[in-house]
Amino acid sequence: MDERFYRSLFFSTTMQKLVYTEDNLQLINRSFLFGDAVWVSFFVRNGNLIMAEESYFFLMASMRKMRLHIPLTYTLEFFHELFQREVLSEGIQNGIIQLMAYRKLEDKPLPKAETSFYFEVAESGDILDVQGNIELDLIKEINVNANLLSNIRVHSAENIYAEIYAKENDLDDVILLNPNKKIARSIFGNLLFLQDNVIKIPKQTEGAYISPLMENFVTFIHKNKLAEIEEAEIIAFESQKAEEILRISDEKGVHSVSKIRNKTFGNVRFTEMISQWKNSFE
Repeated sequence: MDERFYRSLFFSTTMQKLVYTEDNLQLINRSFLFGDAVWVSFFVRNGNLIMAEESYFFLMASMRKMRLHIPLTYTLEFFHELFQREVLSEGIQNGIIQLMAYRKLEDKPLPKAETSFYFEVAESGDILDVQGNIELDLIKEINVNANLLSNIRVHSAENIYAEIYAKENDLDDVILLNPNKKIARSIFGNLLFLQDNVIKIPKQTEGAYISPLMENFVTFIHKNKLAEIEEAEIIAFESQKAEEILRISDEKGVHSVSKIRNKTFGNVRFTEMISQWKNSFE
């Protein structure tokens, strides 16, 4: 595989975004035509990759679930070297690398079609910090599935609809339910509900995302006995009973939920846990 890359730089008033594609980029591809692709995030903190192994294995698992051909060159070392050369050497200190692996449009059976990838880097604050407060509400017009592909980041018409709904209603995100009316996730990530000393997390079988970022945080909480972790089936009303709610998104980072409808939530205990989690990386 040609390992040279084409790089474009896009500037805005808030961030610099770097976009990388392979030289042999196929503009008309199955991702463009059919959403035949998977997304996985890698994380840059203080000029270094963190949780790279967790993100890499999630990428491999996501590609297998989508029956994407995995080239022998797609090793952990390959992505380490790639991001070192094309991201870290550019001076990126903190940010999220969004990598999309997609199936090329070829005259081959789908399982044998070649795979390519694209990635972009958005600079941010410390990925382990609480980035701010967000306001949510429940959306009832649509729901998300709870099956093998619901846990990975693939094309989702439901996410597009929900994001437009959120913007039209001055919301930062919305709570998405599965067909059984249980909480699955938000548009961008997973929700953690803290009440007393228990953190409830929707089960993956309910439609929650697999998230290397969240799994690292939850593992830290469990190992250090900061709270009891409970994977559960959660009805929408239970969100109103929580004392604090956290959204962890591989795409956008960590945010505290400040309001759902007329109910406001604190953020003291989750902020303390996040601070201890952050210190564990020092």
